[in-house]
Amino acid sequence: MIPKSTILQKTAKLYISKSTVFKLLLLFGIAVISFVFVWYTFSVINQLQEDTRSQVDKYVKMWQLAANSPTSGSELQFIFDEIIVKAAFPIVVLDDKRKPIHWRNIDGVAPDDTTAQTIAYLSEVAEDMVRSHGEFPLYYGDNFLNYFCYGDSKVIQQLQMMPFIEIGILVAFLVLAFIGFQNIRQSEERHIWVGMAKETAHQLGTPISSLMGWLEVIGASDKCKTDEKLTVDFETVQNMQADIERLQRVANRFGWIGSRPEVGPCDLNRLIQESVAYYQRRLPFEGKGIQMIFEAGDLPETKLNAELVGWVLENLIKNALQATDSKSGRVKIRSSYVPGRRCVAVEIIDNGKGITPAAARKIFKAGFTTKKRGWGLGLTLVKRIIEEYHGGRVYLKKSKPGETVFAILLPVAHD
Repeated sequence: MIPKSTILQKTAKLYISKSTVFKLLLLFGIAVISFVFVWYTFSVINQLQEDTRSQVDKYVKMWQLAANSPTSGSELQFIFDEIIVKAAFPIVVLDDKRKPIHWRNIDGVAPDDTTAQTIAYLSEVAEDMVRSHGEFPLYYGDNFLNYFCYGDSKVIQQLQMMPFIEIGILVAFLVLAFIGFQNIRQSEERHIWVGMAKETAHQLGTPISSLMGWLEVIGASDKCKTDEKLTVDFETVQNMQADIERLQRVANRFGWIGSRPEVGPCDLNRLIQESVAYYQRRLPFEGKGIQMIFEAGDLPETKLNAELVGWVLENLIKNALQATDSKSGRVKIRSSYVPGRRCVAVEIIDNGKGITPAAARKIFKAGFTTKKRGWGLGLTLVKRIIEEYHGGRVYLKKSKPGETVFAILLPVAHD
C-alpha cells in the first residue's frame, strides 16, 4: 500500500506542475495577443501611409498641372488653397536651392512665419521628410521648379506610438497578474500551513492526553510497585513522561501557527542549551562521531516565545546534524550580542557538504527541499516564526563545502 505522505507529495508536485503549465499558457497567450495587436496596428499604419502617398502623387500631379496650365493666377491660387493646402499631412515645398518656400500643417509654425530661425527649422523638418518618404520634383515644362516633401499625419504619428502603448499595457497587466498570483498563492499556502498545523495539533492532542493520564495511573499504582509480575522501571516511565510532555509541546507549537503568539522575557542561552542537550542525548542515533559544541555569549534579556524559538533552533540544529558526516560531523552553535544593531545573534555552523547557490536561493520557499522525503516546510516555518512573529531575521550567512552558517538575529527587549 502506498503511504499517504507519498500520495500527498505526488499531489503537491502535480499541483506545482499544473501551476507551471498555467503560467506558461498565460505568457504564451499574452505574447500572442501582443503580436496580434502590434501586427494589426502596423497594418493600419502601412495602409494609411500608402493612402497618403497615393494622395501625394495626385497632389503633385495637380500642382504640376496647375503650374503648366495657361489659367490665370487667381485660378491657380484657388487650386492651391482649396485642394493642395487642405491636405491633412505636413507639407514643405523647397526651391532649387532646397530652401523652404511653402509649408502647411507643421506643428508650431505659422504658414506666414518667414524668420531665419523658422526657415532653418523647416529645412531640418524637410530633411527628415526626405529620409522617411523621399521627395517629388516639380517641373515647369522641361525646367525644374521645386521639390515637394511630406510627412506622416497626426493620426499616423499617434498610431505609431500605439504598439509601445499596447506592449506597455500588456507588460503592466502581466506584472500585476504575477503579483496577484504570487499573493494568492502565498495566501493559499498560508491557509494550508495554518490548517495543517491546527489539524496536527488536534490529532496529537487526544492521544497525548490519554497517554499522560495512563502514566499517572501507572505512577500512582501501589500494586504496580509491589507486585513482582507488574514490576515497572520507573526511570523508563519518567523518560516516557518526558517524551510525552515534549509531544504536548509540539502539539502546542502547531496550535500557535496562524495566530499571534505571546512573547515574554527569556534567557536565550538557556533555551539554546536545552535544544542542544535534547539532540546530544540522541547523538548515538545520528552518528557516534558527531560533535556538538555550544559557545554561549553574554546576552541581554530578549522578549520571545520560548516554545516557537525552541522549535526554530531544533529545526536548524537537526538540519545541521543531517548535513554532516556521521563519523566526522561537527555542529557548533554560537550566541552573541550585536550592540550596534541592538540585537542578539545565533549562528548554527556545520561542516557538511554545503548548499549549492541554486538551492540557497530557494531554501526558505515553501515546498522546496533537497531531501528525498519531506514537505519542505521546515525553513519556511522558521522564517515565519523569526521574521513575522518576532521581528527578527534568519538567513543563510555562508555556505561552502566544509562550512555552512545559518544566522538568526532577534531584537533585544526594550528598556
